[in-house]
Amino acid sequence: METKKTQTTAEQTTDMDLSEQIKKVTKESHVRAENTEMMLSFQKGQVTLPQYKLLLSSLYEIYQALEEEMDRNSNHPGVAPIYFPAELARLESIEKDLEYFYGQDWREKIAVPAATKRYCHRLRQIGKENPEFLVAHAYTRYLGDLSGGQVLGRIAQKSMGLKSSEGLSFFAFPGVSSPNLFKQLYRSRMNSVELTEEQRNGVLEEAVRAFEFNIQVFDDLQKMLSVTENQLQNSSTHSKPVNTKTLQMPGTIINTSPLLRMVLGLFVALATVSMGIYAF
Repeated sequence: METKKTQTTAEQTTDMDLSEQIKKVTKESHVRAENTEMMLSFQKGQVTLPQYKLLLSSLYEIYQALEEEMDRNSNHPGVAPIYFPAELARLESIEKDLEYFYGQDWREKIAVPAATKRYCHRLRQIGKENPEFLVAHAYTRYLGDLSGGQVLGRIAQKSMGLKSSEGLSFFAFPGVSSPNLFKQLYRSRMNSVELTEEQRNGVLEEAVRAFEFNIQVFDDLQKMLSVTENQLQNSSTHSKPVNTKTLQMPGTIINTSPLLRMVLGLFVALATVSMGIYAF
């Protein structure tokens, strides 16, 4: 049903540039993703540090898969025009943030839900079978991240009273001097990719699929958080002491800090939703 709807919409937008087509066919999925329980909590400014750290952990896995496949297919005609590792690569930045929040042994502490694994599997699958489909994921993620990350990072730093940008590397793009000009260049390069009608329809379907994967990731992350909340409630009910600095979650340890709780809601909501995966 979803594929048929996407194909119908694609037929109605054949005269549009690829970037405009993607924006059009993902409009409904965009709205659905914004209204997931987890994203609504972000938008309301009710996000907690454990939520942010879990999300960052999933972003690490997703970007690792995306960027490895982009690197491997950098000479492919469907990837080469939009391959900007020096300007856009996020993996190293996320690694710095995870080390800041979890410590040097962060790889042993992070956990991701099954939906994240499925998302990564899909990225690796198309990297091998249909590299041109990577453009849908790269465009959706990178241009979204670039749309407001630097500004929102500064707002978060000021709001939280942080003296440095530690923990906020994900939102910084030191290789991009003008985000607006770069986005124009990126769209132009993307729209120049030569695709057959079948390939173009495949890219549009993949863009919708990218949103669906993100919705599933958000839902799974919320379930993981619910498990933790239930554990804390059970501990309180049985009058067991709760360590206020550490929350136990299946497969991970999450350290909390009162300093970082207050304004992460607004900044992460806008950064990961409005600019992260949805704004282009």
